[in-house]
Amino acid sequence: MHYGRPLQFGTFVTPVNDPPQRAVQLAELSEQLGYDLVTFQDHPYQPAFHDTWTLLSWAAARTSRIHLAGNVLNLPLQREPAVLARAAASLDLLSDGRFELGLGAGGFWDAIEAIGGRRLTPGQAVDALDEAIRIIRGTWDVSDRGRFAVEGDYYRVDGAKRGPAPAHDIPIWIGALKPRMLRLIGRAGDGWLPSLAYLQPGDYADSAARIDEAATKAGRNPAEIRRLLNVAGRFTAGRGGDVRSRGGMVEGAPADWVEQLLPYVVEDGADTFILAGDDPASMQRFIEEVAPALREAVEQELGADASAGAVRSTAALAKRRPGIDYDGLPASLAATAIEPGDAKFSRVRSTYLRGGDPGLVLQPATREEVVEAVAVARAHRDVPLSVRSAGHGISGRSTNDGGLVIDLSRMRRIEVLDEASRLVRIEPGARWVDVAAALEPHGWALSSGDSGGVGVGGLATAGGIGWLVREHGLTIDHLRAAELVLPDGRTVRVSAEEHPELFWAVRGAGANVGIVTAFEFEADEVGVLAFGQLTFDASDTAAFLLAWSDWVVDAPRDLTSFLIVQPGSASRPPLAHVLVVVDSDDADTVLERLNPLADAAQLVAQDVRFTTYRGIVSNASDASHSAEGEPLSRTGLIGRFTPEFARDATRFLESGASYFFQVRAAGGAVHDVPADATAYAHRDAEFSVVAFGTPNRRTSERWDELLEPHMSGAYLSFESELGPERLAAAFPPATLERLRRIKAEVDPDNLFRDNANVTPAG
Repeated sequence: MHYGRPLQFGTFVTPVNDPPQRAVQLAELSEQLGYDLVTFQDHPYQPAFHDTWTLLSWAAARTSRIHLAGNVLNLPLQREPAVLARAAASLDLLSDGRFELGLGAGGFWDAIEAIGGRRLTPGQAVDALDEAIRIIRGTWDVSDRGRFAVEGDYYRVDGAKRGPAPAHDIPIWIGALKPRMLRLIGRAGDGWLPSLAYLQPGDYADSAARIDEAATKAGRNPAEIRRLLNVAGRFTAGRGGDVRSRGGMVEGAPADWVEQLLPYVVEDGADTFILAGDDPASMQRFIEEVAPALREAVEQELGADASAGAVRSTAALAKRRPGIDYDGLPASLAATAIEPGDAKFSRVRSTYLRGGDPGLVLQPATREEVVEAVAVARAHRDVPLSVRSAGHGISGRSTNDGGLVIDLSRMRRIEVLDEASRLVRIEPGARWVDVAAALEPHGWALSSGDSGGVGVGGLATAGGIGWLVREHGLTIDHLRAAELVLPDGRTVRVSAEEHPELFWAVRGAGANVGIVTAFEFEADEVGVLAFGQLTFDASDTAAFLLAWSDWVVDAPRDLTSFLIVQPGSASRPPLAHVLVVVDSDDADTVLERLNPLADAAQLVAQDVRFTTYRGIVSNASDASHSAEGEPLSRTGLIGRFTPEFARDATRFLESGASYFFQVRAAGGAVHDVPADATAYAHRDAEFSVVAFGTPNRRTSERWDELLEPHMSGAYLSFESELGPERLAAAFPPATLERLRRIKAEVDPDNLFRDNANVTPAG
């Protein structure tokens, strides 16, 4: 029977090492010709052959599209299964998801034993492969937080660490002919990889039936299992006859090849043909003349059933969450959607500080796909909805449990629209380190957060308190227009002239009114900067807080500073880490700016250097986020510090309520924008204060007791607590009422609600 998988074609290259580059050149040719897959034998006991793992790695580095596999890797002579799993995952990650794992249980036992391998009986070899598969899959399954142990007779792990997760769900294809191995494929494999030359007439169909029976008995859908077939033959002018009666060799003109291979597809379910041989002319003729004709013949025979597409495994389907119509996704989103059972899920489930377990992550790449994603969210109004740009967020609202995540990380283009006006268009999935790198050659920069790993979308709709804030204002103060997808699916361009009320709302409360798919910013001319890191003995914490606050507020606007206070311990005093940017390339000017702080406390470490804005924010990691639990962060906006605030902040720190306490300058040019010009309304604040903590530290209670009374507002990007009180702290009454009216117009059903939610008026 046919299983609905689209046809694929590959090559089977002999890994000869004479000349050394020959096998790699054939892999490159396979890609150039349009093959889907290139495979290599693995016979480590053959001195004339390359080591297959080394060859696979080299071929992966020399290609960019084609998938690669061993055909098949000799398990008895491979490394321990857990190490093999890590090697496979590493190659898959390095090749951007192009590695497939073909395994064999052994064979050629005299040669294996001669090179130091262990001789096994056929039954033992099957058991060993079964154990290895369990260990390999367990190593890749980083979502399983349980203890990893497999007690086997041939392979074992006992408390091993899992990971890394591969870039895609690496299938395990098994080369097999005997009944017991076929049953193992049905029970635990992802593909069957025999060679036609070793099959007698009727063997393929009989073996496929054994696999199906074992799969069904194991509760699997037989269609999950790919059916590959190595084929060898030669092109001739005459007809080749029936391949099944001629020792498995295909022969004849391309039309004869099609006629001989077609029954394997329509009757027996084969979906991948791998051409064995190293002749470039045959490789080209097969892919250019046989492959398209065979696809056409299959479509004529099977019609719409010829390419139903890949089938998700039963194990993956079991991890789907209730309330989500997985099979109803638009085709444009389904191709990149990530489900809980997918290998990529571990890299998108959580955020910087919050552990998540969403039911579905959509990754649109265009505005049109964002429109479709919002439509999916409307159709799933009863499950949580989170929107994520690309980087780390503090509040944790860009993931959830059991709901949808619209992940914009594929939308990361940056382009200059107008050189003269320094107008740039930036998509929300870009990170600020990417923006800094793109703007630096022009001598420009945009003030953003303190980390280049932050995504553009979240910060640019909330405010943006960054390293140049006192000189150039908030990030939103540079926004000139935005492209916005509204909750009802409409797309609008917002600016001072187009939908001005929405433009007002986007600058400070954008998460409540839609999804921005592109920002247009006016960048600043920014050249060489001085970046200083100064550490002071803060034994008198209150006095230092007052001195630092006065220094920042009284300094020229070309100075911006952030402060991190580290509580003391039994072995050292409290420390104040002052981070400061001065927009000057003149050493005397920089010293003039820094000197007023010199007498605030004893200086214990310092590092001041000239750099660029890109150099300052190039502190981003490309590693995926894998947080667990819930973040707890509190934030507030405040003016120049008072002695009362300095006293209570010291008490807060000494109580152990926070493991990270930071203050950011937020004045200067921020004051120049009227309070009602944007939804970010607390323009009179001088500083943003944030404290990270945990419930057992009683962080929130101590914040409310000691610090909240001093605050005059809140910056929601750093606030993990939700509720009316936090919303009121972020938006003054007139601002909040205006937002509620806008929300009633564009999102009356409150689709965008899993955030610092502004409920629609009425």
